[in-house]
Amino acid sequence: MEHITLLLAIVVVTALVFDFTNGFHDTANAMATTISTGALKPKTAVAMSAVLNLIGAFLSVEVAKTISGGIINEEGIRTEVIFAALVGAILWNLLTWLLGLPSSSSHALFGGLIGAAVMSAGWSAVNGSTIVTKVLIPAVAAPLVAGLAAMFAAKLTYKIKANPEAKATAKGYRAGQIASAGLVSLAHGTNDAQKTMGIITLALVTQGVVAPGSNPPLWVVVSAGVAIALGTYLGGWRIIRTMGKGLTDLQPQQGFAAQTSAATVILASSHLGFSLSTTQSCSGAVMGAGLGRKGGVVRWSTATRMFVAWGLTLPAAGLVGAAAEFLTKQGPWGIAAVAVLLVAGSAVIWALSRRKPVDHHNVTADDLDTEPAGVVTTAIAAVTPPPPGSVAAVADEDLKATILAPAPTDPTTPPAPAAKV
Repeated sequence: MEHITLLLAIVVVTALVFDFTNGFHDTANAMATTISTGALKPKTAVAMSAVLNLIGAFLSVEVAKTISGGIINEEGIRTEVIFAALVGAILWNLLTWLLGLPSSSSHALFGGLIGAAVMSAGWSAVNGSTIVTKVLIPAVAAPLVAGLAAMFAAKLTYKIKANPEAKATAKGYRAGQIASAGLVSLAHGTNDAQKTMGIITLALVTQGVVAPGSNPPLWVVVSAGVAIALGTYLGGWRIIRTMGKGLTDLQPQQGFAAQTSAATVILASSHLGFSLSTTQSCSGAVMGAGLGRKGGVVRWSTATRMFVAWGLTLPAAGLVGAAAEFLTKQGPWGIAAVAVLLVAGSAVIWALSRRKPVDHHNVTADDLDTEPAGVVTTAIAAVTPPPPGSVAAVADEDLKATILAPAPTDPTTPPAPAAKV
């Protein structure tokens, strides 16, 4: 019994660590565009996001119930399986954070859970229909829907206002952007904090602490909300930079359109119990908003790297989760080995991140390494008309220079005689 109690405690702590990494990994979802457009200062933005993530954790438990009793069959699943799944999810979260890629923490958790469950009890331990309807379909649909909504919303905002560059208009959209960023943070807490609640509840079910199908206990809700809020406050500055600067250049109008569209999709999915990726929804909205402004472009080279990370998340986390479960099946020494490997891997990734640190001081700087523009972006930029007045100004300057410049002379030709008066 002491071993079981200790193991359950380890699983709960590991789940909260995952929740913490989820927080700083996904801060960019809500605040990247707000920070990049200057609507809020970086530290103010992440503090606001942290508070709203905490509040959002108390609004619903539908997603938590999907995870605790939908993705895998609870019967016959050991607590060690939950531990192995969390190891796979945490390591993938940290690796993609190091690379500055906004991958899905949700899919990392699902991948680790599926891989560990299959290693433990075979494919029969996985509910394929639930994975398809509540994980895979939302994974494809959410970024597309959010992206299209953001693109049309951005186009609409520019059509409504004839002079979108006016200071008063920009100020109004910045205020709207702050409000929509708060809504995204609230939605993120409602959706992502519940995933940790669900995984802890699943661990409690495997130990017989709560009955299958039960709602998460209050202490689980509180601890998960606090963990994701703390992670959010630290700020995933690397991913914030990618979302705010690496994908496209946003104006306040576009930022407002992107965040409003993403928040709508996330809240609707939370209400329906769809455990979608908030990262994919927000990234799709940012790209859609980037294309919604005339002359706006998306850096497809960065987007391609991000798409590859999305596709690799489920299988990569699943393989790590399966390997961790293989070790935990060997007994107490295997569990200890997995714990040591988790700590060691996390420490190595952290050390590597210190070589080129990104924080709130330089997250919006232009002197950091950025992804070069791709062929499509370069081609679009080449045919984009310049701002009004710039061509005329250049033409005027060229004309003046041509008129005032002395005519070229041949040094071998004698000067012309002065005209007689």
